[in-house]
Amino acid sequence: MTRPILADAFAHHVWATITLIDACAALDPAQLDSSAEGTYGSIIDTMRHLVGGDASYLHVLTGGQSAEVEDEASLDLATMREIMVADGPLWADLVAVDLDPDAVVVRRRDDGSEGHAPLGIRLAQVIHHGSDHRSQICTDLTTIGVTPPEIDVWDYADSQGRLTEVAAPSA
Repeated sequence: MTRPILADAFAHHVWATITLIDACAALDPAQLDSSAEGTYGSIIDTMRHLVGGDASYLHVLTGGQSAEVEDEASLDLATMREIMVADGPLWADLVAVDLDPDAVVVRRRDDGSEGHAPLGIRLAQVIHHGSDHRSQICTDLTTIGVTPPEIDVWDYADSQGRLTEVAAPSA
């Protein structure tokens, strides 16, 4: 059976976010409240935005079949990890079917406004949003002297046993 083309992108997205949450679990409250210039905000606020946004995207893309985060501001790292772990299989299920990238998905907001965008654009936004904010959190970590975890796609592939490096032949 052929794997869905987006399976690795979304599996990496979930894995990288969980890995970063786990790295942040060792931080004290002052470190979690720190931020670097040019980033979204503090480490904890950026992580809340990342996980809350991810849950919101999934909720819209599954037609309400997944839970939204009701109060982003109250999320702690353990709860954010639980959300990402629970939503991982839902992302996998979503991208496992034959998707029409041009199908318009409507997001209805609480104020009555709507956003209309093709499914392909919405899926691209999920990946971009996650990468952008994980990068900002890694910048915040570096600024406070904490080495961020290795979370790029090659690290994901290696962690899954799906990357093989072959040394150059000796001369």
